[in-house]
Amino acid sequence: MASRGIFFAILAYNLFFAAAQTNDFSNTGEISKRGDCRIMFYNVENLFDCKDDPRKNDNEFLPESKRYWTEQRFRQKLNNIFKVIAAAGESQPPEIIGFAEIENRYVLEQLVNNTPLSKYPYSIVHFDSPDERGIDVALIYRPDKVKKISEKIIRIKYSPTGNRATRDILYLSFKVGKKDTLHLFVNHWPSRYGGQIASEKYRIFVANFLRARTDSLFARNINAKIILMGDFNDEPHNKSIRETLKAEKVESTILPGRLYNLSDDHKNPHVQGSHKYQGNWALLDQAMVSGSLMIKSGVYVPPGSFTIFSAPFLLEADKKYLGTKPRRTYTGFSYNGGFSDHLPVYIDLYVGK
Repeated sequence: MASRGIFFAILAYNLFFAAAQTNDFSNTGEISKRGDCRIMFYNVENLFDCKDDPRKNDNEFLPESKRYWTEQRFRQKLNNIFKVIAAAGESQPPEIIGFAEIENRYVLEQLVNNTPLSKYPYSIVHFDSPDERGIDVALIYRPDKVKKISEKIIRIKYSPTGNRATRDILYLSFKVGKKDTLHLFVNHWPSRYGGQIASEKYRIFVANFLRARTDSLFARNINAKIILMGDFNDEPHNKSIRETLKAEKVESTILPGRLYNLSDDHKNPHVQGSHKYQGNWALLDQAMVSGSLMIKSGVYVPPGSFTIFSAPFLLEADKKYLGTKPRRTYTGFSYNGGFSDHLPVYIDLYVGK
């Protein structure tokens, strides 16, 4: 089934991109069955503009830097991201797309206004975070498909003095279908820099923070429909996810008021995760949902919906560790012209009666 999905996705991308060149999307047609609302998350790995921002540590991505980050390379990166969105959307681009490693609102404006994605009326949600490199989480969505109700940023501080800032969590609520409210949290948790074990406490801290927010929603409505997506920098079995956030493996009995990790049910014969480091795949990019969202009433998501999008154009040969790996923009400081060190993921929502 996964290989069939990739085939259709690549076919859809070819049709979509060809139509985009002529500004005609009227004959792309339905390629394959997809959900009524596709929600995608993509860590795009350092989507920086070429301008120096004195408030941020962005010196690595300037024209005079070692990476020689030019306007041309920035535009190529934008077009590469467009290609991924088009292909992952199959018959049409996803209705909601969350991002990690976005420098600012400007880069998103360039993505939605100055690539063929401009054919679709995407709106942007972005807040500047206190991350020292200036990389943020953000989101774009299609107001012709879903109605945004609210948006806010959840700021994380590890101590009262705030001496270790990290990326914010982005919260939004949407009206999907005729009556259902969807609560969406976009995440980019602290990295594993310094080692997975040594840095685990920071991700556990954020997990506690996020669990408090979901508990608050459940306290008001046990049937709240919630989605947590993002780059969690931990895997489904790690303590921050399984024990602190309490995201359970999908079992036969689904109950409201609980979180279930759709990623834990992931089956992809092409890749074993969304990120590869020193020859080892890890499932860092995940999607978790509340139990009520898995009950076939109103808007729902079926088990098995979670997909790691691993189209062949996103991968390249891993000459050092064998197999394949994500095709990145840079290999070290050498320009590679690729996409990201992460693969995008998505889930599909269906609108029932």
